[in-house]
Amino acid sequence: MKLTEAQQDALSELLNMGFARTAAALSELTGHRVLLEVPQVSLHPIEELSAKLGTFIKGEIATVQQIFTGRVSGNALLLLNYDGAVQLTELVTPEQALHRDRLDASAAEVLTEIGNILLNACLSVFGNLLQMQISFSVPRLHLEALDGLLHSLSIGKAEMRYAMVVYTGFRMKENSIQGYLVMVLSVVSLEKLLEEIDTWAKAEIEPHNVSFSS
Repeated sequence: MKLTEAQQDALSELLNMGFARTAAALSELTGHRVLLEVPQVSLHPIEELSAKLGTFIKGEIATVQQIFTGRVSGNALLLLNYDGAVQLTELVTPEQALHRDRLDASAAEVLTEIGNILLNACLSVFGNLLQMQISFSVPRLHLEALDGLLHSLSIGKAEMRYAMVVYTGFRMKENSIQGYLVMVLSVVSLEKLLEEIDTWAKAEIEPHNVSFSS
């Protein structure tokens, strides 16, 4: 399953809107202006996800996972390399940082809430623009290597699933942190999502009706 050029363009536009809200939420959390790189999106069978992400994220990672349900259901994940996760929590709670190099219980709680806010900010834009009601589960933080995380997502699932990978980098002050938003969807949910995106894209390009009176 591949994205058409029109779907790619529509997704890029939706993601730009979603990440603009995400950047605003992150700026409010940290008190610093947040600069985001232009999001890049790609679609992969879940069994190819490790090779795709492994090019950029190596070793231990910090992942905030949230299950979402509605007409489109799946798993939403915010992936950060471990050092980036530590930096992010230090920016949000500088008074508790003390030059930490590991995520203690307090920092893990902060990171989970950050992930909750960022995932909700981005996915809510999708829901609002595509007119889909989305419900979210309580977020969970995972600290493990990439292969272990992906195995936990695919184990016991007979239905083939796809992963929509959104890559962006964000910069605050002198800190540059790279992150990924990953949406793992069943084939059925992915097809529904692409149908909604097609409908939205057509509505966006349709000319407005103009009436003239004499």
